[in-house]
Amino acid sequence: MNNQIEIKSDVIQQKIKECLEDVQNQIEVPQQLYQDIQPLIINKSQINKQSQSNQQIQSFNNKSFIYELIHQYSQNQFCGAITFNKDCSTLLTGCKNQIQVFEFNQGMIKQTQILNEHRNNVFTLNFMNKSNQFISGSVDNSIIIWQLNQNNQWIPQQTLNGHTSNILCLILNNNEDLIISGSYDIKFWIKKNEWTCQQTIKDHSSSVYGLSVNQQQNKVVSCGHDKLILIMEQQGQNKEWIVIQKITVEQSAYRICFIDNNMFTLSQYNKEQISVYEMNNINQQFTKTKDIDVKCGSDNGYCLFPQQYINQKCILMSKNGLYVNLIRKKLNAEFVTQQSIHFDTNQLFGGMSNDGDYLITWDNESKQIQVRRYKEL
Repeated sequence: MNNQIEIKSDVIQQKIKECLEDVQNQIEVPQQLYQDIQPLIINKSQINKQSQSNQQIQSFNNKSFIYELIHQYSQNQFCGAITFNKDCSTLLTGCKNQIQVFEFNQGMIKQTQILNEHRNNVFTLNFMNKSNQFISGSVDNSIIIWQLNQNNQWIPQQTLNGHTSNILCLILNNNEDLIISGSYDIKFWIKKNEWTCQQTIKDHSSSVYGLSVNQQQNKVVSCGHDKLILIMEQQGQNKEWIVIQKITVEQSAYRICFIDNNMFTLSQYNKEQISVYEMNNINQQFTKTKDIDVKCGSDNGYCLFPQQYINQKCILMSKNGLYVNLIRKKLNAEFVTQQSIHFDTNQLFGGMSNDGDYLITWDNESKQIQVRRYKEL
């Protein structure tokens, strides 16, 4: 497979070189030549990315792993959101209306600050990897952008208002110049001098529970209480987001996550399977192609604790009912559930570090922040 990819890549590179030489020999370049070159460049990039992905999958293909419990910390307050910064030096938790800031060092945590700006439960937390900022979303319908001041303390920089109900999910694009937030509607916020709402999509008829953006950053999927999946694509000179496909499922859809440009996974209420959807290259439509068996137990209607796919470890993390399921992606888009961590309650929330080294959870039975570390067997 990799040899075929390398051969195709060499052929494409040669074609690109020939086209560019033709360009240099002409004063006026026909528009058709540009149109011929562009798909070759795009295809080469896609082939290289697929080759890198296959190499990553191959390196983990026969390796088993577990997430081993290494530390536990008492936390009596309800904790509905947890996130890390890029280098795992800072941990944030949303505990009721507070945001608690911790210094994180190899699994050890030390509280450094408590933020009280929100008036109700904090349900989403997202760090910006390119700047010293993070974003919080709350049941008070607001989104707050936070930044570090000169004293290394977090302060609110801007509050985004516009949603009329709870903020239940929020994502950033890779450039960190686009925020997408889910409530009863989906809002797209762009950064100019300040963050402003560029567009609102109202195709969901109830709460939006999950959002995810693909690797190419040109498609967004959403899921919600109304048993609906929306596939949205950025189109036109105005780069407007258009709903290009709607998929109806059997149960309320809680969690959704792009694996790559052409595949996403979906968790539904009280189901012991995660559905895999793949795009048909002919009609560009997503259809369900398989199910991944996972453990669930009784579910409770909590939509928080989003799915995460850790590309560098080929691991999908998904909360289902009483369990956190850790799933390895293998070659040929096969998925194998390698660990299912059981908790005594379905009021279970958490997050994973960007590199997949740490898994942090809080549950309403133990009332503990539990730290687990990735370990190969």
